[in-house]
Amino acid sequence: MRRAVALIWALAMSVAHFALMRLHGPMTLERRALWAQAASRGVLTSLGIRSHVEGQPPTHGLVVANHLSYLDILIVSAAMPCFFVAKVEIGSWPFFGQAARACGTLFINRTSLDSAHSVSAQIAERLKLQVPVLFFPEGTTSDGSSLLRFHSRFFEPAILAAAPVTAVALRYVIEDGTPERELCWFGDDLFLPHLLKALGTTGFSARVRFGQPKIYSNRRQAADQTHTEIARMRRQIPLP
Repeated sequence: MRRAVALIWALAMSVAHFALMRLHGPMTLERRALWAQAASRGVLTSLGIRSHVEGQPPTHGLVVANHLSYLDILIVSAAMPCFFVAKVEIGSWPFFGQAARACGTLFINRTSLDSAHSVSAQIAERLKLQVPVLFFPEGTTSDGSSLLRFHSRFFEPAILAAAPVTAVALRYVIEDGTPERELCWFGDDLFLPHLLKALGTTGFSARVRFGQPKIYSNRRQAADQTHTEIARMRRQIPLP
């Protein structure tokens, strides 16, 4: 109950912070990303999730990460200002959908080729800014036991722009040795029961390891090499 109250308070404070920022000037994309970073840090604190970051978060370019649950968005955003690419369904979630829109998220309809082309064009424009664009090339969440194959489509804007691509590995660690999969959100898991489980978990920390930015010559090479790099970095993250 204490964490639930703290979460509600953190969400309310993030709304108030957004309103205050609007009073001090237009909410540019860069300012929206900074707001999302501050809000994510507050929400993680309310959930009792500690975050440990290794490596240097990039300041621009494309970032790709493995995908364990909706918590990844908070965890990565707390580590660095960035724009996310997310499935269009998230835009309709109560509160969280509005928050995603407010922080400049790009929404993809995975059943529409036109949507994919549109999002690729928007990524190309965002890559001109001094804020990274992040997407999850697995295309869905997993239980963390292995990485799914990386889809290569959204690497293309970075290839064409010769923009750096940075791999980031995410791992959930619970102090008592509970398996990571217990806090992954995948398959047919419902959102609210999973959130309640996260609220009730003590000793939950997120490990974030950034690789070195690299320039790739084609999108399949980028997808395959970042897949290998993230799998390696996850294996290097110590468990309790």
